[in-house]
Amino acid sequence: MKSSFLSVLIATTFFVQAQAQAQAQAPKPLPVSSVPTPFTMSSGTQRSPEQLAVIFENADLTLRLDPETRSIKGTAILRFTAKSNLQKLAVELDKNFEVDDVKINQVVLGSDAISNPEGRLYLSLQQELRKGEQVELSISYRGIPRIAQRAPWDGGFVWSKTPAGAPWIASAVQGEGCDLFWPCIDHPMGKPKQMSLHISVPAPLVVAGNGMSQGSEEKDGWRTYHWKIKHPSTYGIAINVAPYEVLEESYQSRFGNQIALKMWYLAGNREKAKGLMSEFGPMLDFFESRFGPYPFGDEKMGVVETPHLGMEHQTINAYGNDYKKSPHGYDWLLHHEFSHEWFGNQMTNENWDDFWLHEGFASYMQPLYLQYLRGERDYQVSLHEQRIRIVNKFPMVTGHSMSEHDVSNGPGNDVYFKGSNILHTLRGQIGDQNFFKAVRLLVYGRLDPKPGNFTPRYSTSREFIEIVNGLTKKDWTWFFHAYLRHATLPSLVSNRDGNILKLSWKVADGSNFPLPVEVLVNDKLVKVPMENGQGSVHLPAHATFTIDPGSKILKHEPNIVEWAADTAARAKAARNSR
Repeated sequence: MKSSFLSVLIATTFFVQAQAQAQAQAPKPLPVSSVPTPFTMSSGTQRSPEQLAVIFENADLTLRLDPETRSIKGTAILRFTAKSNLQKLAVELDKNFEVDDVKINQVVLGSDAISNPEGRLYLSLQQELRKGEQVELSISYRGIPRIAQRAPWDGGFVWSKTPAGAPWIASAVQGEGCDLFWPCIDHPMGKPKQMSLHISVPAPLVVAGNGMSQGSEEKDGWRTYHWKIKHPSTYGIAINVAPYEVLEESYQSRFGNQIALKMWYLAGNREKAKGLMSEFGPMLDFFESRFGPYPFGDEKMGVVETPHLGMEHQTINAYGNDYKKSPHGYDWLLHHEFSHEWFGNQMTNENWDDFWLHEGFASYMQPLYLQYLRGERDYQVSLHEQRIRIVNKFPMVTGHSMSEHDVSNGPGNDVYFKGSNILHTLRGQIGDQNFFKAVRLLVYGRLDPKPGNFTPRYSTSREFIEIVNGLTKKDWTWFFHAYLRHATLPSLVSNRDGNILKLSWKVADGSNFPLPVEVLVNDKLVKVPMENGQGSVHLPAHATFTIDPGSKILKHEPNIVEWAADTAARAKAARNSR
């Protein structure tokens, strides 16, 4: 995801009114855009003691975006409540920004009380903050945010142009974090309880934001758009700017509430946008019928056309799939990002080590949606398309703290496709009733979610295992241990000895893996219990057999391994011949 950073030199002069009898002075010029520190580029590093000791009550972010200089100027007002006595506050902010002013409870903090060596801004308090007390931190800053070289995989700002030549701007910072453009706690558990955005752009540009619109005003050629967010994320806070047009509709939920639907699109794409928007209702009904209420029905379901492929920004999903038609009959990008409103925004992993709870579940939603729309064949085809993309080089879960880049450089896409196939396997073992109950508990923390009786929550792989164990009255730890904690897949060894077919599971660490296996003997389906990881089937004379005929189990398959190696070798040879 890392790539070289564009160097941009901006010469900008700002003038401020001097205090009484002092000459007007200009603050330092905007810094040259440069590569953020490794700390800033690694989202989700462990929170500092100061961050663990506060409740993040509210964030109020004012930003002015200048497309000509590709710069931003902002003020963030952050409010915290102390959980214990504190001498310092700490937030993350890319140190390439020039910090003009820091205030604690509206009192300017001296430069000797401010340090930001690697991108974590430490602020020494003039007096101790006592447990239960609230504090207001104000940070004014300016500069050139990191430019994404290949968004959304490489994070930062995208300063693009519409086909008509107008500014088209977007943020995409999942991998590198919210601190690329605003002072925040750059960790999955660093969400503020509420947030407000005030984004100023040159008129007649439009800002599509998270949450609910609070209106806009125009002054001196600049438009300021106000957004209020009831359930903010961290990397899910997004900037989207263009001369957008908007489609608006309303959806009647099966839970009785009305959900506002909004689609921001570029001029000339109205009919395409209407076609995409026609998919909103069926997708909503799928999720609400299978799992529960759309988590943010009190705000909106929002989608915005972006100059990058897409991202799960809460209530304003980024969409850049160019309105492509699919033989499956739905837009996979729209569906995948929308899945994250449940798996990522409503239910958030406590640590990136459990990132599969976001991407594995969101990726399984596409085969599941095809099963809902068209039946078993399309479901299995979609799963197989994912299955052949599994790499199996790193464990999905390590059991210790990970940054987002640690996961990207480790299991990578396996958190998507392997995660999806693990869920398919689990569903086949515990049955639909238990499976969908387990997912509902994971997402909402309760089996009876209704609008207003749940709030966003955090979860872990450990909690999901406990949920499955509780519902089934069985211990499935061995199942998750084999699939999540090992890079390699369980291997099913078969050997026909006369009229007996012997089966045995092999797991990387030699542990027991008693996963039942179905075998089709002629036209009769036999379920083999596989106690202690072993089992056998009687085969009549000249009988034919098929192991796992319904493709219910994710397992090592030599044919896929050989195909992947051959494909990679051919691709390498083609590159070398150029």
